[in-house]
Amino acid sequence: MKALALFSGGLDSVLAMKLIIDQGIEVTAININTGFGSTKDRLEHMQNMCEQVGAKLRIIDIQDEYLQDVLFDPKYGYGKHFNPCIDCHAKMFEVAKRVMEDEGASFLISGEVMGQRPMSQNKEALQSVLDASNCEGLLLRPLSAKRLTPTIAEINGWVDREKLEGIYGRSRDRQLEMVKEYGIEDFETPGGGCLLTDANFAKKMWDFTKYDTFERSDIPIMKYGRHLRLPDGAKLVIGRNKEENQPLQEIDNPKYYHIKTVGLPGPHSLLRKTATKEDKELSARIILTYTKAKPDESYTLMFDDEEIKASPFESREMIKPYMIL
Repeated sequence: MKALALFSGGLDSVLAMKLIIDQGIEVTAININTGFGSTKDRLEHMQNMCEQVGAKLRIIDIQDEYLQDVLFDPKYGYGKHFNPCIDCHAKMFEVAKRVMEDEGASFLISGEVMGQRPMSQNKEALQSVLDASNCEGLLLRPLSAKRLTPTIAEINGWVDREKLEGIYGRSRDRQLEMVKEYGIEDFETPGGGCLLTDANFAKKMWDFTKYDTFERSDIPIMKYGRHLRLPDGAKLVIGRNKEENQPLQEIDNPKYYHIKTVGLPGPHSLLRKTATKEDKELSARIILTYTKAKPDESYTLMFDDEEIKASPFESREMIKPYMIL
């Protein structure tokens, strides 16, 4: 008997897998990449969690499908920010269901806890996910199973329902008890898994959609730097520090100039290639204002292969009208 687990890397999905593995069922953890996970590379952490409970890990990239089917027209709407949580979960279960035959699995599991999130994990929302993904009966939620309708795996006796949990609500006391029982180490604290639930990230997304068509290649740009909108509509992104400059340098998006200062240290920046001459010159002044350049001197910046000379503003206060975040 084999099951597929929707795996975020968080503690709840780890515990859900452990409950099933302990009943002699092989579990493959499916981590579905929408493109909007944390900016940190979590592969090593996810592998560690899977090894601790005895699951295999598989990564599935659905970035294009997610943009096309979910992000900009969610049937169940957005949460507090730019997060279409119900539609997102449904898409993940839909994808996992497609993978079941390939993996030789008989049912799906997830780490969802009823009542843990008031909007996306209430009883109605959990049922909406099943309806939208056509996974009724296939999806077992081991941490709250005793509070939910028995699934195919329980009805057929593949899983002993009495050995599952009936957790409800936002308290994590029972989960922490289980951590001690199983000896799980280095697990993540809740939150921070999806950028779309972050208020600041959402602000950048809402701004972007007013001016441009969002594509897969735009996802990395949204994750780093200061974001500004210039008077003629061009988008400017300026790295805040070394940790942000490096990933910005590696972005391969033909819609943007890569901008570097010449002769003095400065942030790595990106500017939309549709920028007018005025927006280009303004972006050069703004970028120099985040260096040690002197307002009464002129400096050179390279916009890919194009050279532009400019002087910084006297104060960063003058940049505030253009700042998104």
